[in-house]
Amino acid sequence: MKTEWKQVPFEEAIEHVTYTNKIQRKDFLEEGEFPIVSQEESFLNGYWDKAADLFKVERPVVLFGDHTRVLKYIDFDFVLGADGVKILKPKPFLLPKFFYYQLLSADIRQLGYARHYRLLKELKVAYPILPEQQRIVTILDEAFDGIAAATANAEKNLQNAQEVFESHLQSIFNSRGSGWERVQLETLLERGWIESHLDGNHGGDYPRKEEFITQGVPYISANCLDGDRLDMSRAKYLSHERAALLRKGIAKNNDVLFAHNATVGPVSILQTVEPKVILGTSLTYYRCNSDHILPMYLAHYMRSFGFKSQYTSIMRQSTRNQVPITKQREFYHVIPPVNEQRVIIDQLDGIMETSQRLENILQQKLTALDELKQSLLHRAFNGNL
Repeated sequence: MKTEWKQVPFEEAIEHVTYTNKIQRKDFLEEGEFPIVSQEESFLNGYWDKAADLFKVERPVVLFGDHTRVLKYIDFDFVLGADGVKILKPKPFLLPKFFYYQLLSADIRQLGYARHYRLLKELKVAYPILPEQQRIVTILDEAFDGIAAATANAEKNLQNAQEVFESHLQSIFNSRGSGWERVQLETLLERGWIESHLDGNHGGDYPRKEEFITQGVPYISANCLDGDRLDMSRAKYLSHERAALLRKGIAKNNDVLFAHNATVGPVSILQTVEPKVILGTSLTYYRCNSDHILPMYLAHYMRSFGFKSQYTSIMRQSTRNQVPITKQREFYHVIPPVNEQRVIIDQLDGIMETSQRLENILQQKLTALDELKQSLLHRAFNGNL
C-alpha cells in the first residue's frame, strides 16, 4: 500500500444504522411495490408492499450476509429480508463503492453457517483521498462490466452445450423402434433385468463424523457426483471393520448411481477396482443385468427429459428436495433391444465427450474471469492499480 493511504479499524469506518423491520423468508411476496434484499446469493430476493418497512437509502450502503458472506452494493430504497443481514454505511471519508470493492477484496474465511461479522471487525480499512478513490472505482467499474459481460457469454455458451446434448437425448428416446418397451422399474426388478435397486445408509446406520478415516473402504454421497462424472477424490473412507457392519448401500463396479436426496438428478456409473463402495443416504444404485440392460444405456436414459420429468413431478408435490426409492420404482424406463442400446451408446458417448470437452473449456474460462477480478481487487487495494 502506498504511503499516502490511511488506515482505520473496520468499525471506525462505518456509521451507526437504525434497522427497519426484517421480513421472514416465508413471508416474501413474488410481486410487490418494494424489493426485498437479504443475505441470499441472488441480488433481489422477493417483494413487499408495506412502505413502513422501507429502509431509505440517502447514500449507498453495503449489505453483508452474516451467515453467507454475500456482499451487495445497494443504492436504492429496499426492505430487509430475514435474519443475518448487516447494513454497512461507510463514513463520509469513504466512497461507498470504494468501500464495497475493498470488502470484496478481503479474505473472509468460511465458518459454515456461523456468523461472520466478527471477522469483518478484525479488518483494517485502507483508503487514499477521495479523488483517488473515485479513480480506482472508475477503473474497477469498467473492468468488472467487461468481466460480467464475458462471464454471461461463457455461461450462455455452457448452457447451450448442455442443451445440445439434451436435445440429442430427447430425439433418440422420442423415436422408439420396434421391440422397444416402456416399463416400470418394479417390473424390471421382477424380470431380473435390474438385479438390485437400493439406496444408501441412513438413520442409525449412518456413520458418525469421527468414524471416517483417511484410507479404507470408500464412502460416497451426492457431492461426489460432479454433473455426469463421479469424482472419487471427494470420497470419505471407513475402516474395513466399520464397513462390514453395514448391510445396505454396498455398490459395485458398473452400478448406475442416481442422486435422489438434497441434490437430485445427477447420474453416473461407478467405475472402480474396489470390491465394494459404500453409499450415503443421498444416492441410489441400479445394478443392471447386462444381458438385457447395459449400464451406460440406462445412465443415458436417466439423463433424458422423459426420466427427469417423472422425478420433477414427484418433487413438485413435496416440500422436500428428494425422490424416495419407493417412488423411483414406479418410474417408467424405455428399454430397446441390447444391440440397439449399443448403437445408442456409441452415438451419445461421442456427443457427450464433445460436450464435456467444451464444458471444461468454458468452466476454465469462468474460473479465469473470477481470478482476474480477484487480481484487480488485490492490485487496487495494494495501491498498484
